[in-house]
Amino acid sequence: MSIRRVLVADPIAERGIELLQEAEGIEVDVKLGLSEEELIKLAPNYEGIIVRSGVKITAPIIEGASGTLRAIGRAGVGVDNIDIPTATKHGVVVMNTPAGNTISTAEHAFTLMMSLARHIPQAHQSVTDGRFKEGRKAYKGVELYNKTLAILGMGRIGGEFARRAMGFGMRVVAYDPYLAASKAKNMRVELCETVDEAVIQADFITLHMPKTPETTHLINAERIEKMKPGVRIVNCARGGLIDEAALLQGIKDGKVAGAALDVFEDEPPSADYELLTREEMVFTPHLGASTEEAQENVGIEIAESIRDRLLHGAVVNAINMPNLDEDTLKEIGPYLTLAETLGKFASQIGPKQPDSFRIDYVGTVGDIDTTLVTRSALKGYLEAGSTSGSANYLNAPSLAEDRGLRVTESRPAESCDYTDLLTVTLGNDEESVALSGTFFGNQARLVRIQDHSIDVNPEGTLLIFENTDAPGVVGALGQVLGQNGINIANMSLSRNQVGGKALSILNLDSPVSEDVIEQILGVEGIQSATTVEL
Repeated sequence: MSIRRVLVADPIAERGIELLQEAEGIEVDVKLGLSEEELIKLAPNYEGIIVRSGVKITAPIIEGASGTLRAIGRAGVGVDNIDIPTATKHGVVVMNTPAGNTISTAEHAFTLMMSLARHIPQAHQSVTDGRFKEGRKAYKGVELYNKTLAILGMGRIGGEFARRAMGFGMRVVAYDPYLAASKAKNMRVELCETVDEAVIQADFITLHMPKTPETTHLINAERIEKMKPGVRIVNCARGGLIDEAALLQGIKDGKVAGAALDVFEDEPPSADYELLTREEMVFTPHLGASTEEAQENVGIEIAESIRDRLLHGAVVNAINMPNLDEDTLKEIGPYLTLAETLGKFASQIGPKQPDSFRIDYVGTVGDIDTTLVTRSALKGYLEAGSTSGSANYLNAPSLAEDRGLRVTESRPAESCDYTDLLTVTLGNDEESVALSGTFFGNQARLVRIQDHSIDVNPEGTLLIFENTDAPGVVGALGQVLGQNGINIANMSLSRNQVGGKALSILNLDSPVSEDVIEQILGVEGIQSATTVEL
């Protein structure tokens, strides 16, 4: 048996290292504190590398180990320290441990909320400084009982936080666009349609979302202005979810009573970081997952994942690729791409709180095992706004279940104008959207939205609009785009009848701002307009 070498480049639980050492065919080296230059030299000697958050696996490291390195394991959730596009390009599986630190992070965030409510760090300092009487007068807190808590992000950690808050008699409201209303009801959580709806009624706010372009500065000056006076905010998720300059101003203005941060926009915060001078603040140095149990769990979990990948080809909690052999991938690869595109498309135009996700297979595609195709559609849908970390081919079903999303697939016995047709339907009791795609040769095409037949290349920026089928409407829209320097690459139009309602999709060469959308909606005859990014 050939020997598979694994490098452990960050500290992990000793039991995780032992699991690798005990595996026949695995050789383990533990080398901590390596620089990028040292890793570039060493990485080609290993098929697997395990890190936490201290070591960065950069593009030069991966490129230098191309042909040898097969798997990178992150003992934790966030993979910001791994260059995933480069890993994918070179066929390196990136795996993480999304469940191992759930309880630890939820408990730490809850502890921060309680410390904030009762001024625990400040009161402790008053005693150790000999200011007992002064501290007793100064640090009058507030109860959690009967207060309203807003949870932004109801993934695993948000759900655990909610259970603890309800145990303290708090009313819990939540914002999560991917949590079904039925699931929220089962959790006894009041689901809000927008972030603003959640935060304006909250006495306490806690964030449990990944950092994405959409969630960066989710808490900002405009949103703070809408909050209750005396609101308290906790962030134990990702630095950058809160605009810290706006938070500082909110505290100075008396709008925010206090905040507790375990994560920061820049870590560690600089010496002139003004929030450090505010007594209203509670800080910890990124300790959310720092418990003996969490570190044991993620260390064991990632060791098992690396072992199984190198010895058996299995992939668990992969960020960037499915568990497929080469022949199977060649057969279903195009379907995976099309299904993922349909899922991404549905996430941007479908209901914001769906409880059902169905994919129908018509034609020859129905003759193959479509399990991974369905998962690919789910992955595309969930990736657009996951609040529980990166969706992948393996964890997509469990993430969907966490949101109360019922996933089904079917093979309708119906005639079809295409050799293959995939249809994704996303919906709830009130509304739904259905999208169909197929192939023209090797080219994926979007051929139906609801009851409109179309022919669209599903990539890049798409502008979708509905309008009255009348002369001049499309021309006026084109004029708006032209005035804003936006070029039309292609157009597909569908109408139900002459003079009725038409639906059009434009492939554009550049993104469309909200201001341009407003101008388009001002064109007479246009009833709706939205963009999709693929």
